[in-house]
Amino acid sequence: MDEDTPNAVVVRRLTKSYGGIKAVDGVSFRIGRGEIVGFLGPNGAGKSTTMKILTGMTQADSGSAIICGESVAKNPEKVREHIGYMPENNPLPEDLRVVEYLRFRARLKGVPSREVKKRVDEAMEICQLHRRAARKIIGNLSKGFRQRVGIADAILSRPEVIIMDEPTIGLDPHQIMAIRRLISSLRGKMSVIISSHILPEVELMCDRVVIINNGRVVASGTPENLRREFISGEKYEISLKAPPVDFSAGLARVDAQMSIESRKGPDEAGYFDYVVKTPMLGDAGARLIEEFSKSGAFGLRSVSRRRPSLEEIFMSATRRSWEETRELSLPEKANGDIEDSQDENSGDSGKVV
Repeated sequence: MDEDTPNAVVVRRLTKSYGGIKAVDGVSFRIGRGEIVGFLGPNGAGKSTTMKILTGMTQADSGSAIICGESVAKNPEKVREHIGYMPENNPLPEDLRVVEYLRFRARLKGVPSREVKKRVDEAMEICQLHRRAARKIIGNLSKGFRQRVGIADAILSRPEVIIMDEPTIGLDPHQIMAIRRLISSLRGKMSVIISSHILPEVELMCDRVVIINNGRVVASGTPENLRREFISGEKYEISLKAPPVDFSAGLARVDAQMSIESRKGPDEAGYFDYVVKTPMLGDAGARLIEEFSKSGAFGLRSVSRRRPSLEEIFMSATRRSWEETRELSLPEKANGDIEDSQDENSGDSGKVV
């Protein structure tokens, strides 16, 4: 993200320890206004602790978190006016109707009485709860509609920042698509932080991702930029009738460094499906087509470049951080490089501000 982009969230060198163990260790990142960002990491990486600090539920030992210009440490109540929060296990009352619950929540959030109906109607319309679901008892709703109620609750006060913890967990594919569209509709209107383990959904919904491991930020950027940073070489999917021996010989003629990563088949029609990888970037696809089109015996059916998934990026980034932690005598170096590139002129003292 461009340094000149207005920021809704600025986190600098956050640190939090429990019993001598650092759950969050110098975490720094920024989120622009109207941006949707995925916050990813393995279990125990420090995601939940960071989210609790941002929402004012717990206090950092050092570092700073600024949301919409307000310090979380100094003005937690003021910061909460700028935040909408949807926890993973959203504790919704089973016996209230959707509209009753949202009106109650609007009053709790300090929405002026004359604005309550308007805000509730607005949130229900955005979340597609304004028709039949509005009068339904929450306990009778499906999981997907309960998630919509949670999002409607989060946006009631028109916050600048929304934090969502696992918004699509436990949903069926149709419900996931509906929640994905809903979250995407908030782009440009609110800054959204999504903490999730469902990486394909994060990639579809988010503008950028921040990956945390062992309490430190190990990667930050757009999925495309992170592909270039963490995934070396290229992969191709090839479908043809060449058995492994003949196929391997053909690969060697194309590029001696090419290798077969996986193989399936033959299928009922006699086709093999291969995934090959090469450390080189460029026109490998064209060369593969040229080589395996020379003879009709190969029965070339398709060649396609395989785009690395966010899951592959995630595994590569976290694996690199584990390796650096083992090898470096000063483990702070890995996160320090990221921090220095982000805040080299920040002048932050490292104390909670």
